[in-house]
Amino acid sequence: MSQLKNFDTAFTLQGKTALVTGGSRGLGLHMATAFLRSGCSHVIVTARKLEGEQGIQQAVDKLNRLPGIRGKAIGIAANVADSKDIVRLVGEVKDIVGSKGLNILVCNAGAAWGSKFEDAPPSSSVKILDLNVRGVFELVQKSLPLLEQASSRDDPSRVLIISSTAGNNVPHVGEHGTIMYSASKAAANHLGRNLAVELGPRYITSNIISPGFFPSKLAQGLISNLGGIDSLSKDNPMRRLGEPEDIAGVAVFLCSPAGKYVNGVEIAVDGGARLSAGRMSRL
Repeated sequence: MSQLKNFDTAFTLQGKTALVTGGSRGLGLHMATAFLRSGCSHVIVTARKLEGEQGIQQAVDKLNRLPGIRGKAIGIAANVADSKDIVRLVGEVKDIVGSKGLNILVCNAGAAWGSKFEDAPPSSSVKILDLNVRGVFELVQKSLPLLEQASSRDDPSRVLIISSTAGNNVPHVGEHGTIMYSASKAAANHLGRNLAVELGPRYITSNIISPGFFPSKLAQGLISNLGGIDSLSKDNPMRRLGEPEDIAGVAVFLCSPAGKYVNGVEIAVDGGARLSAGRMSRL
């Protein structure tokens, strides 16, 4: 018989602290929900706006009404593409987590742009690269003392970069091209691998989750341009798009004791659609 130490708690996040950027909706909200339901004591979620239909407060209200949770969701309005706002955010997170430090950092906030190559303005590239790449680098950098505070050899802190399968293929060019978005996600992937080597000796793992299509506000325009949910589902080997449980399960695994030796890995969560990416490149 194999001796599996503490296997009954292999997938729990009991008592952990987490920060999820872009947590007011979509993938970020799915992961924040999963973290609370898995036992986190504090899940801090960010978005640029505090109030409104897509603001952070409505998400926090929903999270704190989850049945059976013992932890607490806290919202902080912040722009994680802005250097000064990143410093302010990390300072507020420090005030919340105190001496426990930060166990989990999920860099999920992202920006996209779709247009003909000739029509993409310089501002679109600046917006995408500032949020999807530079902002991720600076947020991890400024959060490092909090991550180190919570880390140990047997229980490392975790960094998750939420990328996209677009970082590994050329899914959309032409009329609705997403060239700079795709390039930014390729950069985010390699940033994650660099962080794995840089931060591993400090007992901090860094991994990448690359989703395919999940119905969300960010993806809805492109989904519509590509024929809609039913059409894209038929092109997917699993005959569907992503569901909340799909991203939530992978995130919990990577942040739980079961994933403590996984470092520098990219996990695609797309049902295998990337393997037939040419069929997804409708112009």
